[in-house]
Amino acid sequence: MAVFVALGAIAAIALWLIVPWRRRRERAALMAAERPLEWEPSAPEEPAELPIDGVLDLHHFQPKEVGDAVDAYLDECVAKHIRHVRLIHGKGKGVLRRTVHARLERRADVRAFTLAKDRSGWGATIVELDLGLDRQDDSV
Repeated sequence: MAVFVALGAIAAIALWLIVPWRRRRERAALMAAERPLEWEPSAPEEPAELPIDGVLDLHHFQPKEVGDAVDAYLDECVAKHIRHVRLIHGKGKGVLRRTVHARLERRADVRAFTLAKDRSGWGATIVELDLGLDRQDDSV
């Protein structure tokens, strides 16, 4: 008999704890369904236009976008006759720096590149571009 009383007491305590929790959860779900969302997901943002001034901060890009961003930015710099470009990739573990340097090694219009010698040190790469202005036309 004492066992049944103890089990009954435990069951009563369990119900006392579980039922209000379930009600709170259900009530919260109902309230969430009734109120409008404060922030609604929208279509992906339009690409932002970057100023072409010879400095590109790569911290704002997803890692998978960095290679294409560097190529597009350097193409625009060549078109605007900007010979020296600073690519800010940060110090970190060096993954972004290696990605940037691999892209620079593949480009024919990159004369040279080196890590910055100023206070940014190995957190930025300085690129010297070949603008094609120094070449003489051999077709004459």
